[in-house]
Amino acid sequence: MTNLQQVFSNGKAFIPFITAGDPSLEITEQLVIEMAEAGADLVELGIPFSDPIAEGPVIQEADDRALAAGTTTDKIFAMVKRIRQTCDVPIAFMTYINPVFTYGAERFMKNCREAGVQALIVPDLPFEEKEELLPFCLQYGVTFISMIAPTSNDRIRMIANEAEGFIYCVSSMGVTGVRREIGNDVEKMIKIVKEVKDIPCAIGFGISSPEQAEKMAQFSDGVIVGSAIVRIIGQYGSDCVPHVREYVQSMVAAIR
Repeated sequence: MTNLQQVFSNGKAFIPFITAGDPSLEITEQLVIEMAEAGADLVELGIPFSDPIAEGPVIQEADDRALAAGTTTDKIFAMVKRIRQTCDVPIAFMTYINPVFTYGAERFMKNCREAGVQALIVPDLPFEEKEELLPFCLQYGVTFISMIAPTSNDRIRMIANEAEGFIYCVSSMGVTGVRREIGNDVEKMIKIVKEVKDIPCAIGFGISSPEQAEKMAQFSDGVIVGSAIVRIIGQYGSDCVPHVREYVQSMVAAIR
């Protein structure tokens, strides 16, 4: 069983997102370990970027804080290696195409493998252009995670057919952020995916409360929560770890 298969093997998966380096890499390291202990099945680490077009203000501000604190991609790789000494929770990087190209795509994937990063999510790389990264992902055993959104329409079957690991289902249009209402488009999208391929589908963008998570978990294989956690980190800064742990425990309890 690969690490990504084990993510969905305990029932519904809970996948928290945090921005690496916000408020510091030391705190990020503690957060990953504590969230794993609290029941997170996969941790999504955002690589801070100055122009994160898919993100709403909460995560944009986290990116700004992380960059201001001196966070770099190399320091993030070093931090993941430290985490790996004590914690084997699967980790996915969420980043944009520009930082990967600037760093060097092959070097980036090689370092992912060496640090123990299992997967990569790149919101601004269209499915049709994934060949720009896929050969390097395959070479170094990093799973490239495909995303689908309510606008994917006819492309959903095509994307599902080629997807690996799991599919990141974007619940609603627009940028990341906490939403009160999540439309039912996502349930239709997952039905289409499952007709094509038996691959886990996790829903992200907008989920913040245990009630929403429980509702989304009824027809998906897992939920991804970012802005709600990043907001707690922004609120408590260096004292955020116990608050985030408590939040993750409440979300895990809701979906299982």
